[in-house]
Amino acid sequence: MMNLKALTDKIIIDDYSYELPEERIAQYPVKERDQSQLLIFKGGKISKDIFKNIDSYIPADSLVVFNNTRVIRARLLFTKDTGATIQIFCLEPVNPRNYETALVSAGQAEWKCLIGNLKKWKKGKLSKSFRFMGQLHELTAEKLSKLEDDAWNIRFTWSPGELTFGDVIESAGHIPLPPYVKRDDEEIDYIRYQTVFSKNEGSVAAPTAGLHFTNEVINSLREKGIKMAELTLHTGAGTFQPVRSSDLSEHEMHCEHYYISKELIEILLSTNRRVIACGTTSVRTLESLFWLGVKIIQNSFIDDDNLFTDQWEPYLTKTSITVKDSLKALTEFLDRRKMTSIHASTRVMIIPGYEFRIVQGMITNFHMPKSTLLLLQSAWTGPEWKKIYRFALDNNFRFLSYGDSSLLMK
Repeated sequence: MMNLKALTDKIIIDDYSYELPEERIAQYPVKERDQSQLLIFKGGKISKDIFKNIDSYIPADSLVVFNNTRVIRARLLFTKDTGATIQIFCLEPVNPRNYETALVSAGQAEWKCLIGNLKKWKKGKLSKSFRFMGQLHELTAEKLSKLEDDAWNIRFTWSPGELTFGDVIESAGHIPLPPYVKRDDEEIDYIRYQTVFSKNEGSVAAPTAGLHFTNEVINSLREKGIKMAELTLHTGAGTFQPVRSSDLSEHEMHCEHYYISKELIEILLSTNRRVIACGTTSVRTLESLFWLGVKIIQNSFIDDDNLFTDQWEPYLTKTSITVKDSLKALTEFLDRRKMTSIHASTRVMIIPGYEFRIVQGMITNFHMPKSTLLLLQSAWTGPEWKKIYRFALDNNFRFLSYGDSSLLMK
């Protein structure tokens, strides 16, 4: 356990900024996924290659963990009779709260949403027509209540009722490109803003480190003897929020939901391989998993509603519990409940000073100045992040979601 205030006071967010020219923010993906540039940070040295050759830099005794979440078409555009366009951005389900259940809901569903052009939607319902399987259908949106973070609880209804909400947004929605991609979504985004291993729907932002992988790259890792595994963390819109407070302890970290199979926990428990996380979402999930095991050990009567890791919990929890003890507690928890996977949530904020427990390497893109993602990356590399970003800028790397990649090894 550490003094949180002493830790956060040491971190001046302006020190985690850099000049990012607008023209370096990638507006489109490269033509071929694996032809993006790759920066390699290993043994304190920096080099570059193309992503297709990443197997040359990942040790054969590694376990690479991917986030298999799938981006949903979370942006819904409604046009009022006045001609005003209202954008509803679906963030996460409210009723039912489970993603899988919410996406197969028939007839109606409630979601936590952000509303663009809210001042033009003072009252009443919004409606729009959409086509599914060649037939015309109607979608209606109704404001129910104001939530935190300027969000609203929106009830969606549609007819005919046998369609699922997944069917509705797949037909009526748009890919939620990040705010720094200054264009409307296009046909290319429906393919390239998903990873080739995406499976479980629920994200409103892509786990972008995975966008560079092709089946050929994955096969090259497998042929080298590198093992691979998957987890699911549904990435929220909060991932794009910069740290606006000069006092880091005042920053409210967003909450994200994750799913980890008992099989993966057992692999982590039994393996001596170095764990390389593909993306900051995988880093955050794996590290949250450790702290969830600690919580279960410290509270054997924990219920499903408390499978949650709070923002500063790792910094305020005094523990000598090992990774193996934590993971073993998780498998025993699942066995007692006859469950095959953990469904939990996390608000963990990984900042310089954090002690990594599970992750031993990461693959990640280049992140926004003053962002929590840059803080996470600098927690791993230390002050060397400045050299890494200087190298990337000097060598024409492309930045952010559709930009280039890096492999960061201790």
